[in-house]
Amino acid sequence: MHVQEWLETVPAVAIYALVGVVIGLESLGIPLPGEIILVSSALLASQHGDINPVILGACATAGAIIGDSIGYAIGRKGGRPLLAWLGGKFPKHFSEGHIATAERSFEKWGMWAVFFGRFVALLRIFAGPLAGVLRMPYWKFLIANVFGGILWAGGTTAVIYYVGVVAESWLKRFSWLGLVAALLIGLVSMLMLKRKAKKVTAEKHAEAEAAATLGEREPVPAAE
Repeated sequence: MHVQEWLETVPAVAIYALVGVVIGLESLGIPLPGEIILVSSALLASQHGDINPVILGACATAGAIIGDSIGYAIGRKGGRPLLAWLGGKFPKHFSEGHIATAERSFEKWGMWAVFFGRFVALLRIFAGPLAGVLRMPYWKFLIANVFGGILWAGGTTAVIYYVGVVAESWLKRFSWLGLVAALLIGLVSMLMLKRKAKKVTAEKHAEAEAAATLGEREPVPAAE
């Protein structure tokens, strides 16, 4: 079952909680599909009036900020042994190569790595714990975390919601155009396939005639 189809069977309150928890756990350092859940929920909100996009965006933002902060605290307390433990649990995401790449990003960009890391799947998982391990000053981390969380979670919710609303309105208004376009595409495709089939048949027929003519022209070897 598709994520959105499953979400349609869940009450609005449960969707708010699910979005906040999944995004919070992802920000904490656990590889979960937070962005997929958020996008699917925002798209669902554009189609069903019982899901409030403002509440949805607020829950996503809160989950992102709180999850990152908890991840920071865990990383600061656990240190590098924590990264080694995460590498054993989630080798696909916390491999030595990924950790080295994330560390270079943090050392080069600092607060900006936390801010823009919210928009990158890998850094979104790393940001909190790694900032704590590298002992980034918490006030710097918090500023980047809050603004990044608001822009990513709130912005994603708003964009997907309004795109969904506009798309649904457009489809309702111009559904007959879609039907005409589908018929035209089908007709053109059929004519092209028919033309191609005729061309292939003609080529095969010409090859057969050429082979027959060549066979007739070949001299018969004289008997000894």
